[in-house]
Amino acid sequence: MLVEFNTLPEHSKIWIYQANRSFSETELEEIGEKLKVFITNWTAHGSDLNAGFDIRYKRFIILAIDQDTQAATGCSIDASVHFIQQLEKEYSVDLMDKMNVSYKQGEFVAYKTLTDFRAMAKQKAVSKNTIVFNNLVTNIAELNENWEVPASDSWHNRFLN
Repeated sequence: MLVEFNTLPEHSKIWIYQANRSFSETELEEIGEKLKVFITNWTAHGSDLNAGFDIRYKRFIILAIDQDTQAATGCSIDASVHFIQQLEKEYSVDLMDKMNVSYKQGEFVAYKTLTDFRAMAKQKAVSKNTIVFNNLVTNIAELNENWEVPASDSWHNRFLN
């Protein structure tokens, strides 16, 4: 069952998919409609999932499930991954590669391969104060507190000396 993202409890499980580029306004509208249809029909063992989505910075798709009502199962998680893979094909975008880094340059969100980010750290082009997106957060509370953080407070810190 589709619910507003901001009404889900803070302990709701999340998955973050970062795009390797920003979506256009038209793409955002289309993807939003596709997400609504997918989540409305998303089930686990035949039971509706109390779920929602959010798209942030025109490039992060965040799915969330209130697991108090019905927990996600292997099949339901597989269905969401398949859905995201369909979006990748349809919009010629990479959403599944976890070996890339998104970070802020002012209000702009930059996207680099891990190798390029590591090189930038060596060149001091990014620092411990650079705001990075920690896509390893697992629930809405962590999303709110630990998603946009200085690199020194994230796994990215290992590249910064």
